[in-house]
Amino acid sequence: MTETGRFSPGDVVVRREIMLGEVPRTVSRRARSRIEWSQGAGEGTRSRIERDQERDQGLVREVWFAVPTICVEDSADLLALYLPTGAEFGFPDDGIFPCGRHPWQTAGHTAWRGHGKLMLQRPGEAHSVDVFWSGPQRAFAGWYFNLQDPFRRTPIGVDTLDHELDLWWAADTDRYVFKDVEIFAQRLVEGRYPGMGEAIRAEGDRIAALLDAGERWWDESWATWRPDPAWPTPRLPAGWSAVPC
Repeated sequence: MTETGRFSPGDVVVRREIMLGEVPRTVSRRARSRIEWSQGAGEGTRSRIERDQERDQGLVREVWFAVPTICVEDSADLLALYLPTGAEFGFPDDGIFPCGRHPWQTAGHTAWRGHGKLMLQRPGEAHSVDVFWSGPQRAFAGWYFNLQDPFRRTPIGVDTLDHELDLWWAADTDRYVFKDVEIFAQRLVEGRYPGMGEAIRAEGDRIAALLDAGERWWDESWATWRPDPAWPTPRLPAGWSAVPC
């Protein structure tokens, strides 16, 4: 990491996903208070008012999933992270998970498979533009618009909250499609995104409107980008789950 707080190309950047949900009613009042306080501790990017509001609402934040990525670019208007083949997945041993453990953990997935993917994220935006490749020739497969919280920096990388709803524009088609619409609706019923449903849908509609208007707010030349063959497969650092979210 540079003196400006940004990462240098080739640095390992731990990307963590956060679980947000209501504290289970089965948890005692004392335990609820302790959990809610601990989730607010150390979150310098969020105001005390915001943290107090979350505690009043009985919400809990937990590190849910982590993966080591490689920094490709970290500038004032773009954070580009590469998730290579074989990058290990990390799942916390302890925690309160109102909506259950991460689905990749329950499915037994332990590392990223297939071609790596590139994640293009602009500060303050509630989505990333992910680049996928496929086949033995590593042909460009398409653009994946992943709805998520704007990334927040941590001492070891960045944190975000995945919003489940996404858009996918395959390279061999002339139009995008929405993904996981029914799953997203189910997640709202489960309480995974308290008070966030309308904002998440609005972001998806905003992206769709931009695409319909022919807007391209990312550099399409990323489709031909290739990783440095000298980069080793990154690993999660010790204590990755203990860094406050």
